[in-house]
Amino acid sequence: MTRRILVTGGAGFLGSHLVERLLERGDEVLCVDNFYTGTRRNVEHLLGHPRFELMRHDVCFPLYVEVDEIYNLACPASPVHYQHDPVQTTKTSVHGAINMLGLAKRLRAKILQASTSEVYGDPAVHPQVEGYWGNVNPIGIRSCYDEGKRCAETLFFDYHRQHKLRIKVVRIFNTYGPRMHPNDGRVVSNFIVQALRGEDITIFGEGLQTRSFCYRDDLIEAMIRMMDTGDAVTGPINIGNPGEFTIRQLAEQVIELTGAKSKLLFQPLPQDDPMQRRPDITVARETLGWAPTIDLREGLTRTIAYFDALLKGSPADALPR
Repeated sequence: MTRRILVTGGAGFLGSHLVERLLERGDEVLCVDNFYTGTRRNVEHLLGHPRFELMRHDVCFPLYVEVDEIYNLACPASPVHYQHDPVQTTKTSVHGAINMLGLAKRLRAKILQASTSEVYGDPAVHPQVEGYWGNVNPIGIRSCYDEGKRCAETLFFDYHRQHKLRIKVVRIFNTYGPRMHPNDGRVVSNFIVQALRGEDITIFGEGLQTRSFCYRDDLIEAMIRMMDTGDAVTGPINIGNPGEFTIRQLAEQVIELTGAKSKLLFQPLPQDDPMQRRPDITVARETLGWAPTIDLREGLTRTIAYFDALLKGSPADALPR
């Protein structure tokens, strides 16, 4: 039987790739987005697909549709975007979760929350395990996103306990790949765009803070596997690549792969910027049979090709996907 699936934030970087994967396996997909950070360009090649529907809608308001499963990805995910309107960011995480959970409750539908490694804040435990409660500043400039996502997780588990809702929660660590926004302020896109433009690469602090980078195809595979687990599996489950690199190492690799002559430009570290971030994916390996397969060099090569074509003005249908 064909599944009817709602993807909120479906025109975004990750949402659009998830939509494609679901269509490829035969599902009907309703893509909902308010185009605050998502873009029609990411899904316009799907507009003629018989099992695809696109709806402009803000999840801060209730949605009345009929579906079997819900992937809730709606929320700005980069500091530049979520700090631009922090009140709206919190509303999207909290009101959006309430509205999607209410819809799932009415339909008795299974629902997945795209949470984030930011729930761990600047962690005092390394690598981060799902049982760690985090070290988050509740009143800082990143709090709208960090605390919004933490509250959304609370709501998901309360709906599960109180209403027996079938929930799935994944905590997404740094993910990158084609369709990232060139001005989203994320470290991978920043470095690639600066290198391709021949600009110096901006590094905050000394570049010794570490991150783990998961390529988008690996991430989407994990999300789908999570949704397809039995009702006893709720999460939260860490999804990310456990390979750990300093920001300086990332910059040097981008310079090498682009052939740029960029130099490193060091600037003060922003408030509450985590010094370490790496997932422990033991639960994902054991529960989902999942581990990332695409290493950083291969993923960066694919992502550089996308941004190179984008910056040269290639039409949307010619961009690498």
